[in-house]
Amino acid sequence: MTLPNHNARLTQGSLLALAGAAINVILAGIKIVSGIVGNSYALIADGIESTLDIFGSLLVWAGLRYAAMPPDETHPYGHGKAETLAAVAVGILLLGTSVLLAVESVREILTPHHAPKPFTLLVLLVVIFVKETLYRKVLRHGSEVGSMALESDAWHHRSDAITSAAAFVGISVALIGGEGYEAADDYAALVACAVIGLNGIRILGPAVNEAMDVAPPAHIEASVRSSAVTVDGVKGVEKCRVRKMGIEFYVDLHVLVPSDMSVREGHEIAHAVKDAVRLKMPSVADVLVHIEPY
Repeated sequence: MTLPNHNARLTQGSLLALAGAAINVILAGIKIVSGIVGNSYALIADGIESTLDIFGSLLVWAGLRYAAMPPDETHPYGHGKAETLAAVAVGILLLGTSVLLAVESVREILTPHHAPKPFTLLVLLVVIFVKETLYRKVLRHGSEVGSMALESDAWHHRSDAITSAAAFVGISVALIGGEGYEAADDYAALVACAVIGLNGIRILGPAVNEAMDVAPPAHIEASVRSSAVTVDGVKGVEKCRVRKMGIEFYVDLHVLVPSDMSVREGHEIAHAVKDAVRLKMPSVADVLVHIEPY
């Protein structure tokens, strides 16, 4: 059974990802053009990172749209893993971006060039504000619904804000330092690459774990167990296995009941346990209850 607001939450998340992609299209164009005109490779690199952000946001959008599809014969547990796979793809994209930009940053450091122009600083200030705002909004919604893909998309926005901040520092040093400091913004781009790579690892690790059905945080299982034992007739919980499927959880539960209980009574208790768990934890999509003699 799927929660009534499940598709609504995924749809809202997909719209956020799509809005992020649209904003990245605008910012990428502004940064690349400004970087070329303003002699700043850090700004050009930042624009390239924003261009890749477009694909990242579109991946998240596609993953959330697919995850919102109802269960069918070939996917009886639904399509929630598509959301997890989108997060994996975004993590890999961030790592690839960091390597690509690092190579180009080193090449620019070794190539003599003119100092950046002052107007590039204003462009970066606007970008930092927009991307940090996006990061906070997307992360808040991702945390509320438990979406790994949305959280990864939020960190993609934060990475863009960080690269822009690094470029701002580098360009400022180049302008203040004058002759001999022209490559400062290229070094700033190199530092930003390391930050992007670390964010990629930060996203990829949990996403891969989720794809492999790693156990959720201990408080999730504890909450399931405590809900089950509130049902009359339940003497205890023997086994409890929880796995995450997209933004929902699926539970396998073994509960202990009196050994002389009838099949009908055991069946009624199993349904009561399922209802109790889902009432306390709306993020639980389904509970499979196995009756054990106490």
